[in-house]
Amino acid sequence: MATAHTTRVQLSEKARAFIEAPRFATISVLNPDGSPLQAVIWYTIDGDAIVFNSRVGRHWPNNLNRDPRVSLMVADGYSYVEMRGEAEIDPDPIRGLAVISELTHRYQKDPDKAAVQIAGFAREPRVTFTLRPTRVFERL
Repeated sequence: MATAHTTRVQLSEKARAFIEAPRFATISVLNPDGSPLQAVIWYTIDGDAIVFNSRVGRHWPNNLNRDPRVSLMVADGYSYVEMRGEAEIDPDPIRGLAVISELTHRYQKDPDKAAVQIAGFAREPRVTFTLRPTRVFERL
């Protein structure tokens, strides 16, 4: 599904510095009836793209498989960066496990706890999403 605004944009240095910190993001996707659904997620940054991951079968990944339009916001108090665009879907289970392992180490600083979490994630089918923003709004 194409959107009216498909030109990818680069993140400002200020936005990049803000989202490089291991904050949580909130994504907004569309349910089949058009109503919004939000979820709090882990993410990482890859150039100007945001990479995130989920267990297959959850509502928000199912929604992105059906309609890839997404808004993602990283906030800290009144400071935020919001990015909009279409998510690219990577169903590869090997990449999915690699991404969730990277995300776990980003957010879980205790190596023993990270290992336990990754072992649990390894038993789940994973899907990875990449957002290359077409719109970026920031208040920093």
